[in-house]
Amino acid sequence: MSSDPEQRVYRRRVFYVPGYDPIHPRRYRELYRKESARQAEISGYEIALRPAPGDGPFGWHIDATIDGATVKTQFNVLVWSDLVRDSMAGSILATYGHLLRTAWTYITTGALWRLMQLRKGPVIAALYPVAFLLLQLLLAGATGWAVGHAVQKISTWFDLGSWAFDLAALGLGAVAAWGVLRWFRARDGRFYAYYLMHDYAYSAQANGAYPPPLEARIAEFTDLLAEAVQGDVDEILLVAHSSGVHLGVSLLTDLLCAGRLPEGGPALGFLSLGQVVPMQSFLPDAHRLRADLHDLSQRQEITWVDVTAPGDGCAFALCDPVAVSGVAPAAKRWPLVLSAAFSKTLSPDRWNALRWRFFRLHFQYLCAFDHPRDYDYFRITAGPLTLAERYCGRQASPSRIDKAVSKYTDLARP
Repeated sequence: MSSDPEQRVYRRRVFYVPGYDPIHPRRYRELYRKESARQAEISGYEIALRPAPGDGPFGWHIDATIDGATVKTQFNVLVWSDLVRDSMAGSILATYGHLLRTAWTYITTGALWRLMQLRKGPVIAALYPVAFLLLQLLLAGATGWAVGHAVQKISTWFDLGSWAFDLAALGLGAVAAWGVLRWFRARDGRFYAYYLMHDYAYSAQANGAYPPPLEARIAEFTDLLAEAVQGDVDEILLVAHSSGVHLGVSLLTDLLCAGRLPEGGPALGFLSLGQVVPMQSFLPDAHRLRADLHDLSQRQEITWVDVTAPGDGCAFALCDPVAVSGVAPAAKRWPLVLSAAFSKTLSPDRWNALRWRFFRLHFQYLCAFDHPRDYDYFRITAGPLTLAERYCGRQASPSRIDKAVSKYTDLARP
């Protein structure tokens, strides 16, 4: 990570790629506002948000004074929540169809077995919606049977036996069963079973290939970055979280392979957080993603830092996404794999309060830490150092997994 140690950032553009999230991007603005204020109070710096103009991607401006330096940052969210909502719009029965197809894909391709050789947490997270949706179906069936049986029992008590009562029992049982399924669906904001099932189904729907609407959105994102790198800023920083890391890898590769980064332009950084890349790259038709991982890992024009934490049961913690996908080239430079070490960077009280809230912990990378070490999301996105300068000389986590695990390692482009 060679860089001029005297160089400081005064103007920065940050582009954030969310994971599989159907909610409006204003949630990320409010999260940033709340957590940056908390981190600033803990760490002793100043940071404030103000609205961004209406044109262009949703975003906000940040004014920060950190380590005695004043930095202005424009923060934009690369939105694909509309595609997520479209993919989640199916019926209850359609969701169970996704369950069968997704389970079949991961089992028959051998991807599930190989994923289990990495981290158990994200595999358990992937199996959870399958198990819970099947449990819901079982409860619905039991409820339907109980209601139907009760109706038949009543008809027997009153000696009203007839085919009409049999049909009534069947119909009322079906209505009761459907009511149970609808009850669970309406409360999925607490259970996340439907949400997670749609998430995994979206990655697996084409055996790991990007669906055409997502390819088109990646192209739009690449154009936005290509325009930004022509601007008068010191750093362009792409931040991607969870399933958004796939997209970040591909759009950066498209940008660089097309030669759209001007010589002498701003520093280019890529911060990937809580990645779940193997869930897609281990599938047989993820040729494009594997090729992008292979190419991006050896580019000299960028700095790529990958941050995960063993406490995050939804991420492939400390798994080098390039290496485990079996596509690491001889000239591999990236990513630098680091741990956010939640158990050490959060206070004991906060760690105990959050450690079983798996979904909340998956977003901790975007939040304040009680005892930040060398990972501070707000210093990275609003501070005076480029990503390269901040981690210059930093060694990768010694507990990272960097062996090839994926069965499928072929590379191809669409």
